[in-house]
Amino acid sequence: MDVAVHTEHLTKIYNNRVVAVNDMSLDVPRGAVFGLLGPNGAGKTTTFRLLLGLQRATAGRAEVLGHSCGPNTVEVRRLIGYLPTHPKLPGNLRPIEYLDLLGQLCRIPREVRKPRLVSLLRAVGLLATTDQSIETLSTGETTRLGIAASLVADPPLLLWDEPTAGLDPAARRFTLDLIRELGKNHTIIVSTHILGDIDQVCDYIGVMHEGRIIFSGSMQDMKRRLRRDDFCLELGGSEADVQALVAKGNALTGIDIQLRAGNTLTVRVAAGQSQADTLAELLKIVDAAGLPLVAIHSGLHETENAYLQLLQEDQAHGFQRFDLNVRQPDDALPGHPPA
Repeated sequence: MDVAVHTEHLTKIYNNRVVAVNDMSLDVPRGAVFGLLGPNGAGKTTTFRLLLGLQRATAGRAEVLGHSCGPNTVEVRRLIGYLPTHPKLPGNLRPIEYLDLLGQLCRIPREVRKPRLVSLLRAVGLLATTDQSIETLSTGETTRLGIAASLVADPPLLLWDEPTAGLDPAARRFTLDLIRELGKNHTIIVSTHILGDIDQVCDYIGVMHEGRIIFSGSMQDMKRRLRRDDFCLELGGSEADVQALVAKGNALTGIDIQLRAGNTLTVRVAAGQSQADTLAELLKIVDAAGLPLVAIHSGLHETENAYLQLLQEDQAHGFQRFDLNVRQPDDALPGHPPA
């Protein structure tokens, strides 16, 4: 696999007390839209700062496109376009002045820089704000300008930290659409705690919890981790007719059907049983009852379920990991029987 970002046992501890990144080993495929998912405080922003060389790792190492990361690796920063959460930009400048300043700092020739700035402002929908100062821009417009700033040098790798935080629905949709488009020609790592964003734009995912990577792989691999195969049926007809169908369906072996609001059936399939065969049997019952089939959803909320399952497993296995790593004897903890 061609790798854009590689880390080995990357660790960051603040003041010998706070573990922000804990033994992270991670590979991000080149050309991927990679979602770094985790609750607030999981270590996502610190990971970005380590990759950028803005902070020094306590242990381990990281590489970006074959270059080692560290405080003095200017070459790495030239390869990265960074968007911080809620970017703080010089309020007295106009958008085009700010982008032009960045272009000069990146030593982009004027004949290349000027057309690129106009193209970027058009791409992020800010051409109408060129006469405004940055301090007058809305939150969404400021984020869009931050996105344009991350693209001034046309870097091959983009690190965007919570790019949809605080945005209204229209601005959020614009940002997600832009990630999809840029993902055709860039490697993008998007840090977020919003599951819906990950599900819509990412093809790979890493889940962080308490500084650790507890899962890394494709979106499909993550969803396969669900304990149960389930799907939902939305039906028309009266509530009484749907309830009668639920009773018939629950008589089948190996499934559990729950009726939710809006005549929606949640169907849970027992382990080892074919989801396709179960669906076929239920559709026969629906057809026999003469009820309209409105929609079928396979794995509704599957990303959320898989994510929550990962967090629960990590919390449950916390002490087990400690025992395995330290290899204490069984009687190391008085009063506690061996696991």
